[in-house]
Amino acid sequence: MTAKRSQPRTVVGTVTRNAMQKTIVVEVPRMVQHPLYGKYVRRVQVLKAHDEANEARVGARVRLMATRPLSKTKRWRLVEILEQGPEE
Repeated sequence: MTAKRSQPRTVVGTVTRNAMQKTIVVEVPRMVQHPLYGKYVRRVQVLKAHDEANEARVGARVRLMATRPLSKTKRWRLVEILEQGPEE
């Protein structure tokens, strides 16, 4: 019997900071229904991701993939840039 490996988790978000070398900070929004009132509330998860070529700019929409721990807080890596942010 062969062990089947599951696909790593991927998320889509917006780059908010890129000042660090080979690291970007990405906000991933999601909508959650309030348990009592039923209204949908926007929640944001902030992730640090590895960007080997330093190619993502602030405002870019990117796809991230979960990976092994690369540093104390970095657990994601950049897969692709869906749309690039504005020129600085």
